[in-house]
Amino acid sequence: MRVWICAWILALPWITPQLCAQSTASLPRTADGKLDLNGIWQAMNTADWDLETHGSVPGPVSSLGAIGAVPPGEGVVEGGTIPYLPAAAARQKENYQRRWTDDPEIKCFMPGLPRATYLPYPFQIVQGANTILITYAYAGAVRTVRMGHPGKSPTDSWMGWSVGHWEGDTLVIDVTGFHDQTWFDRTGNFHSKRAARGRALYPCGPDILDYEASIEDPKVFSRSMKIGMPLYRHVEKNAHFME
Repeated sequence: MRVWICAWILALPWITPQLCAQSTASLPRTADGKLDLNGIWQAMNTADWDLETHGSVPGPVSSLGAIGAVPPGEGVVEGGTIPYLPAAAARQKENYQRRWTDDPEIKCFMPGLPRATYLPYPFQIVQGANTILITYAYAGAVRTVRMGHPGKSPTDSWMGWSVGHWEGDTLVIDVTGFHDQTWFDRTGNFHSKRAARGRALYPCGPDILDYEASIEDPKVFSRSMKIGMPLYRHVEKNAHFME
């Protein structure tokens, strides 16, 4: 089986109704006229702890205080809850009970997508005409978006096989070749190898991207799941990507 991901640059009206009201005409562009996505970006939310709205949770060792605790946060799931099928909901609860041993993040495995985007670490986009390279601070993860028609995924992997194209000012990325070993967050939200995902980035200003991910997984979800969030460019003096 294969996993499919598609990325668009889109507004997300259910999350940020005013964020993308402006035109993209004045935004920076590359030499070939495409919107310039180069830079260091980061999500500013708690989605890696839990995609859904959640309260604070103490860490596993009381003597460590806030270390290992879960900060409260607003959800990023359209409609508020992940639409699990009953058996999948039961498995998610089992994953949650085993989160301190089974979470791929604890094992420093590759994060997969879309989780790589909202981990609490920056990532860098290096944009070319034929390829777009995205490097992540977590675990040295890297993904190459191949523009055009490079062919099918050669094998399943943690970060998948990304193929992109532009539709006006919208970047669309189809990603195949995923296995089912990644989680969406630290609470054990998960997918199967049958998942079909859509990912989106829409410039809402020179330093803001609106991000969307759609997941179609009839083996796990009763309907498609969508998440969305803004991503922010690091603009501090001498901002650079560190190993």
